[in-house]
Amino acid sequence: MTLWTPGGEHHVPREPQPERPAAAASETDAAAGEMPLNLDDLDPEERERAEAIMAELAAARERLAAAPPEAVVANHAMGLYELAAIHLTADPPRPAEARLAIDAMGLLVEGLAGRLGESEATLREALQSLRMGYVQQTSGGASDAA
Repeated sequence: MTLWTPGGEHHVPREPQPERPAAAASETDAAAGEMPLNLDDLDPEERERAEAIMAELAAARERLAAAPPEAVVANHAMGLYELAAIHLTADPPRPAEARLAIDAMGLLVEGLAGRLGESEATLREALQSLRMGYVQQTSGGASDAA
């Protein structure tokens, strides 16, 4: 099994672990989101790497918790924008896949109207642009007339 982190993928051994009482759980288990990994079973190099990964994950969680929620939601909405654009511009285009991402972005942007902070206007424009691109794509192609 591998674990993805911003620093890359890391191999994490996945072996059945004996059940432990909750009181015996280490602090590193909590930092890993209760990931079933017994650090005592790892060799020193693997343990050091696993502890570094767990520290990175804990730091990422702290950064995420410190970010304004509207900024995090806006970032996810832009991820949907990118996903839709990828499907619309694929060769051949994949309109059904693009539509799912566009609809999901629309639910976020329109459903959270007034709550997305200073990114809201940009998100609305991006959504409108996607919708126009989708209509052009599915109605027989973009017009060359200017």
